[in-house]
Amino acid sequence: MTESVHYLDHAATTPMVPAAVEAMVAELTRVGNASSLHAPGRRARRVVEESREVLADALGCRPSEIVLTSGGTEADNLAVKGVAWARRDADPARRRVLATAVEHHAVLDPVHWLGRHDAEVELLPVDAHGRLDLAALEESLARDPGSVALVTCMWANNEVGTLQPIADVVALARRHGVPVHTDAVQALGQVPVRLHDSGVDALTITAHKVGGPLGVGALVARRELAITPLLHGGGQERDVRSGTLDVPAVAGFAAAVAHAVAEREAHAARVRVLRDALVAGVLERVPDAHLHGAPLDGERLPGNAHLGFPGCEGDSLLMLLDARGIACSTGSACSAGVAQPSHVLLAMGCSPEAARHSLRFSFGHTSTEADVAAVLDAIGPVVERARAARR
Repeated sequence: MTESVHYLDHAATTPMVPAAVEAMVAELTRVGNASSLHAPGRRARRVVEESREVLADALGCRPSEIVLTSGGTEADNLAVKGVAWARRDADPARRRVLATAVEHHAVLDPVHWLGRHDAEVELLPVDAHGRLDLAALEESLARDPGSVALVTCMWANNEVGTLQPIADVVALARRHGVPVHTDAVQALGQVPVRLHDSGVDALTITAHKVGGPLGVGALVARRELAITPLLHGGGQERDVRSGTLDVPAVAGFAAAVAHAVAEREAHAARVRVLRDALVAGVLERVPDAHLHGAPLDGERLPGNAHLGFPGCEGDSLLMLLDARGIACSTGSACSAGVAQPSHVLLAMGCSPEAARHSLRFSFGHTSTEADVAAVLDAIGPVVERARAARR
């Protein structure tokens, strides 16, 4: 690592893996628009379609079900708005959108946007671990199933790492004929993620969370799912997402996903050991610190440790650790610098103060025991200094 000695913010973005770099670099000096009919264009199209086949194989779907996008945010917006609009156009009574209260802002913000434009939004409660209240979902669906356009429930929470009961969500929604979208950005490469095996109708992934390049992702959507496009232009990506494709990025994306899926079990086992050592060490050095999300041996991501430090401000802890060459986060990178408590922790029942005193340490393919040791060496003095600053 060049930017930080000890990088523990892989949930925000992770370094590219060599296979992705090689695939991307091989295309950077080649010319060809994948929509052009001449030989360079056909060669670029071949790279895109071969990459699409690699992605489909890794994600348990058909190549035609891969809709390439600029990343997770665009894919989430396309799923939430596009499916809601298509369902409403088919039946104007379908105006309700159901989402968990702990979704990433890439889902929450378009959901709320729809709520300001003729949709009815319901945020479903979660328990103290951040796991969806299935009874609340069942009650909401049963109340008026014909009015529900979409259920969107993230696969794994980006802040506290809790895994959601996706199979149960699908079973409840399918009973009423309601499609399910899941943001699987954090889950891919850490737990099994396959479209048809999961039963969801659409899932979102992005390259830079699994060792691929920034600026490319996909909405993986069943062919039979109607989606109204957000962008209009050349009609690329089955008329759902227009725009000239970034061929080098797509090649790197496919290589990264294939690598992440192939190495998933070994990767999960390795980062789990590191994560558990960090949590145990922190709790030993800061006795009143506590873990947020599901228990370490429960339904949570293997590479996530979200810890609360009473009497501290998370931002202060972050900067003090950063000064020691340790990079972590207070939660979602998309909300960094925003002086407000985490909506995820608030939904889990934390007080506003408790929702501001946390740090997220997330592990990836470059994480080492030295990273854990650095945190454990620093955490005691850093917490003491952060608490003293508030006195």
